[in-house]
Amino acid sequence: MMTIKQIYNLAIELGIKNDLRGSKIVKDKLARVKAKYQKLSEEQKKEFDEERLSNPFSDTRYFGDPNKQVKRALAGIDMETGEVMLANELSKTKPIDLVISHHPLGPALAGLDEVMHLQVEVLAKYGVPINIAESLTQIRMNEVSRSVSPVNHYKAIDAAKLLGIEMMCVHTPADNSVANYLSKEINKNKKKLVYVDDLLKLLKTIPEYQEAIKQKAGPRLFTGKPDRYLGKIAVTEITGGTAGHKDIYQHMANAGIGTVVAMHMKEEHREEAEKAYLNIVIAGHMASDSIGMNMFLDELVKRGVEVIPCSGLIRYSRVKKSKNKR
Repeated sequence: MMTIKQIYNLAIELGIKNDLRGSKIVKDKLARVKAKYQKLSEEQKKEFDEERLSNPFSDTRYFGDPNKQVKRALAGIDMETGEVMLANELSKTKPIDLVISHHPLGPALAGLDEVMHLQVEVLAKYGVPINIAESLTQIRMNEVSRSVSPVNHYKAIDAAKLLGIEMMCVHTPADNSVANYLSKEINKNKKKLVYVDDLLKLLKTIPEYQEAIKQKAGPRLFTGKPDRYLGKIAVTEITGGTAGHKDIYQHMANAGIGTVVAMHMKEEHREEAEKAYLNIVIAGHMASDSIGMNMFLDELVKRGVEVIPCSGLIRYSRVKKSKNKR
């Protein structure tokens, strides 16, 4: 059994551990945030989100009593008002102590753009000039900030509060976990990965993607052809908040990247990637999110928390190599 704060801290810990940038860069950035905070005026400090001093992932937050003990959690990809009502109904039989959403809620959604700077160092790691990555990412961050500003951020949280239900969201830490996992799988099998079809076959050996295929939402090719060479594979669109700038693809191609693995992709982004002659392998949104969440949820299970999956979560437990599908 764990408290909500312990679960929250664990999510942050796993997010830093699995960050493609490396934990040192993440911790250095936290130190810079703390240094800048100390220089703020008292008025500015009142408006500052103090969670940023210890949590580098603005899209991961908890809502409710941090000291509440959690025995049973309802977890899913999008936990909205309907899922809160479901938790309330299920609690009539056996209490649900916490609702865990993957996609961000409340201030975590309002601050989604703040986590996107992660993309800069990841792109640079694959050879994209960091000044170009930083400039284009900043433009996209501004777009995302404006796009989420009119959203009703607290709708589900307010419903949960009225019903006495605790909530949290774990976004980038889970996405970091799947990005790290896929990177390791690709590196482990790199001698076998020559053609695009080889990569698709590799993805289809992963349980969550196998289940997604049955749902007609499995891995697929958006640009390129199965028998084309992969070239350098970049796992650049699995984590980092949301999609980056559409103008980045030509710069990726110039950096020697041949294939990009992504969760999902807008049509305007696909068109630009195609112009750059990149192979775009779409792993699948819900399935990829599920892998990251499963890795986090497995850690909760190890610590005695019962997990009930819903809302698009393809539950597959890697605890003791057991299979536990929804």
